[in-house]
Amino acid sequence: MSSSLSRSFLFVPANRPERFDKAAASGAHQIILDLEDAVAPADKEAARGFVAQWRRRTDAIVRVNGADTGFFAADMAMVRSAGVTKVMLPKAEPAALDRLAGALDRPCQVIALIETVKGYAELRNIGKSGLVSRFAFGNLDFGIDAGVTETAGELDPVRLQIVLESRLAGLAPPIDGVTTSWADPAAFSAAVGRAKALGFGAKLCIHPAQVGLVNDAFRPTAEELDWARRVMEAADSGRGGAVALDGKMIDAPVIRRAQLILAGIET
Repeated sequence: MSSSLSRSFLFVPANRPERFDKAAASGAHQIILDLEDAVAPADKEAARGFVAQWRRRTDAIVRVNGADTGFFAADMAMVRSAGVTKVMLPKAEPAALDRLAGALDRPCQVIALIETVKGYAELRNIGKSGLVSRFAFGNLDFGIDAGVTETAGELDPVRLQIVLESRLAGLAPPIDGVTTSWADPAAFSAAVGRAKALGFGAKLCIHPAQVGLVNDAFRPTAEELDWARRVMEAADSGRGGAVALDGKMIDAPVIRRAQLILAGIET
């Protein structure tokens, strides 16, 4: 599945190769082999080798280390030699994107992880760079950088702006950040529902138990599908003229929403 259509993105520490196949079997739409936060400095070289070896079988996303770190050059050398085509860039800012562009030797799908206030302030420039295929929100690091403690919806204004800038740049709906309470399905489902309502199209997962909840949450409900099908049937019967359904007029925005819901069946 294209990462632009994927809903669930599961992180796997790149130094734990015994988890790679389990992650691939979890139902996650995309696997992210994490060379950054999940791997201690002493383990990064070995982790690159594990990624390169597994990459020959599965087209996973690789989260490299930050472009301003001493690990970035070696990460990108592995990306080039292993033929990696999907990269997640942490702390995405214009300067980091420039370094990434200079280190790539082929077109790649790049997910820009917005984790800093500076990256947030540069959303429009990052979206228009021509390098990025999708935004993701690094809510935990962003909260630390911004000095905001998120207990409920404190960062939702930031989320909404990321959604709007994604739309302005013509990118796929962005990927919401992680929810650490993976052992609390109700709290996690509420977080996914809020992200979906704000316009996000996917979510980062840190445990396989979260994957099914994310996939289910982003699928259209039976009620939404029934409404969308009836809208399209009514629109077809009207042959371009004014038509009503359930006492409400059907116009172009309503038809577009119905089309998006029906398209969601395949995502």
